[in-house]
Amino acid sequence: MTLYELKPRFQALLRPLVARLAAAGITANQVTIAAAIVSVVVGVGVAWGADARLLFLLLPVWLFVRMALNAVDGMLAREHGQKSRLGAYLNELSDVVSDAALLLPFAVLPVFGAIAVAVVAVLAALSELAGVLGQTVGASRRYDGPLGKSDRAFVFGALAFWIGVGGPLPGWLFWLMPVIAVALTLTTINRVRAGLAEAAARPS
Repeated sequence: MTLYELKPRFQALLRPLVARLAAAGITANQVTIAAAIVSVVVGVGVAWGADARLLFLLLPVWLFVRMALNAVDGMLAREHGQKSRLGAYLNELSDVVSDAALLLPFAVLPVFGAIAVAVVAVLAALSELAGVLGQTVGASRRYDGPLGKSDRAFVFGALAFWIGVGGPLPGWLFWLMPVIAVALTLTTINRVRAGLAEAAARPS
């Protein structure tokens, strides 16, 4: 069970907005690129001013908006005839770039450390790669958990909110990143296994 399973309900809420965007000539690729650019700006900006912990409150807000934009670009592509090969590349590459940028603020906090956060960023990218590679073996794009993109947004959004409101950061909080790393490793393994099982179950 992951937050990704709530996506159909979320999309239903966004569908009227998506229709208006399509009517206004907004394309899926434009939304994808804009979300990536803002993610980099927000991530770098919060990291740059990390001494002002209040800035961390920008992260949960943007993570929610970014999740909505990720749904919007997909709906524009699927439901309004905007699917393209370029869009497929942009969608996956921008997610990896955005994820890494939005982890930057946590890397500058001594309690977590740059190395631990960098490991999490690499493992997050690997989990998404494992999901995409399902398509190369005859399976679908895999979104298995336990720590998919939406789940990561929730975890880091909640953590950023705690930091932003001035919550204490005791030394034992360092272990949160290793726990997340283990969850991401399990996510990658689950996606590989599920992809192989799906491919094997399909008629040749």
